[in-house]
Amino acid sequence: MKVLVVGGAGYVGSRLVPELLRRDHEVVVYDLFLYGEEVFDAVRGHEKLIIIKGDVRDLQATGKAVAGCDAVIHLACISNDPSFELNPDLGRSINYDCFQPFVEQCIAAKVRRFVYASSSSVYGVSEVANVDEDHPLNPLTDYSRFKAECEKVLAEVAFDKMETLILRPATVCGYSVRQRLDLAVNILTNHAVTNGKILVFGGEQMRPNLHIDDMVDLYALALELPGEKISGKTYNAGYENYTVADIAKMVKAVVERAIPDREAVSIETTPSDDNRSYHITADKIKTDLGFTPKRTIEDAIKGLVEALRDGRLIDSMENPRYYNIRTMKERCLK
Repeated sequence: MKVLVVGGAGYVGSRLVPELLRRDHEVVVYDLFLYGEEVFDAVRGHEKLIIIKGDVRDLQATGKAVAGCDAVIHLACISNDPSFELNPDLGRSINYDCFQPFVEQCIAAKVRRFVYASSSSVYGVSEVANVDEDHPLNPLTDYSRFKAECEKVLAEVAFDKMETLILRPATVCGYSVRQRLDLAVNILTNHAVTNGKILVFGGEQMRPNLHIDDMVDLYALALELPGEKISGKTYNAGYENYTVADIAKMVKAVVERAIPDREAVSIETTPSDDNRSYHITADKIKTDLGFTPKRTIEDAIKGLVEALRDGRLIDSMENPRYYNIRTMKERCLK
């Protein structure tokens, strides 16, 4: 396929694009590259890669980018609640306002398949033991609310006109060329390696997680499955549900094994007013599509420890490129 990856230079996209090239797809990356243009240095010049630097709100540019594409994987958004809340109007303009016009462009361009990255945060907080795809949506923030609204747009506008698939990922973790260190597993690992100390706020909150390489494999699979298996479907994408306290203990154990000559990693727990707790089940995607994650949270921690120790993540506590909200403050809000 010829695949347009919108937001393709982000945390997941920078892992996904090389994998799609490896699988012999033609790939068009459309991204503003707020976090640096070096993320594709390893594949730059590849005969099947086209890189377009552009704003997702520029419909003239997105219209040109999607021309001739068979499929679209839509990853573009201002990601996470704090970044969105810095400038709600900017967040809405990127995460929602331009979405329906772009979907209509894709239909006009005769795109065959459209894969949308929603979020498991659309469920809000639930007392249900395992939240499945039939659980009512209860988004608690504008970020998650507009994810839910985009799901509706795709279902209504693209009905019978494109093969559409909505994925609701758990919190992704692990190493990427465009690294994020503002996600739970990644945060705790960075602090354990860099400071030798993990600070846990609360700790009993349950969080679903998914290794970044499994997320990449799922997007690639979404391009390869027959249309009748995926069209019009919505799936949770997750694997392991753990409390934050359990994740901290896991990080401590992995880091101490990887760096045995250092002092033991300490864990300090402090009360928190944020008691949001939920976990999702991904049984449906396993049954319907045969997708089962292959990597664990411990695998993600190991990969991050290696990257921190071998110099791939320089100045990991302070460099803004690893933190969405810091980059937003520096580059988008001046």
